[in-house]
Amino acid sequence: MRRITMWIVSTVCGLVLLFSYRTSTMGAHGPGPGTVADAPGIVSGPQVAGGTPESGPESGPTPGPTPSPTPEAARGDTVVNGSVAQTRWGPVQVRVRISGGRITDVTALRVPNGNLRDQEINDYAVPQLRQEVLDAQSADIDTVGGATVTSDGYVRSLQAALDAAHFKG
Repeated sequence: MRRITMWIVSTVCGLVLLFSYRTSTMGAHGPGPGTVADAPGIVSGPQVAGGTPESGPESGPTPGPTPSPTPEAARGDTVVNGSVAQTRWGPVQVRVRISGGRITDVTALRVPNGNLRDQEINDYAVPQLRQEVLDAQSADIDTVGGATVTSDGYVRSLQAALDAAHFKG
């Protein structure tokens, strides 16, 4: 009887420890100050508003960025921020530039960066995702191996930006 009791108690303790284990050191409040996530939202061109950036998981959406006249607007460029895609490892947000009916640039505004591993993953994944978008001219791209969560967030934010710009690739 004593062995069964000890076995049950140790099993329960093991399960409690297993389910309370945090897999990321980012914490509950997202990325810290001084990161790419602090970049201001910019929308220029023919009055296209991007998604609604969020300041963190606890807060609701804030108004989207406002259009501002720039030299790109004179050339007919459209720059749109995608909405913030909340992922398991942190927020992902992209900015897309469209010129002459083609995607000419994609910039990652926010990527998970809570620890060194996140930064290593994104250092190789984000340039690959950007190149795939430029090649495909759409959000229909393959995920990067080892960065599936970031890739999925990248595609969601990109698709939101392309939808806001009424881009048909």
